[in-house]
Amino acid sequence: MDEKCQSCGMPMETGIYCQHCVDEDGQLQDFDTRFERMVGWQVNKGSPRAQAEAETLEYMATMPAWADHPRVKQS
Repeated sequence: MDEKCQSCGMPMETGIYCQHCVDEDGQLQDFDTRFERMVGWQVNKGSPRAQAEAETLEYMATMPAWADHPRVKQS
């Protein structure tokens, strides 16, 4: 059964975080790094930045890695 990254939801074979969500040591990247990269992905697809930020915070709230993060809870 395929697992999903607990940070971004990307399908993966093993582990709890995908290759896009970890640093060079295999540790989960900090919140700001992940947030900016996820927002950037949406902006590159054509979303306005403010909309991408709001949608990213909303989405990150559904991910186990970020559900209790203060930035997510403020949104």
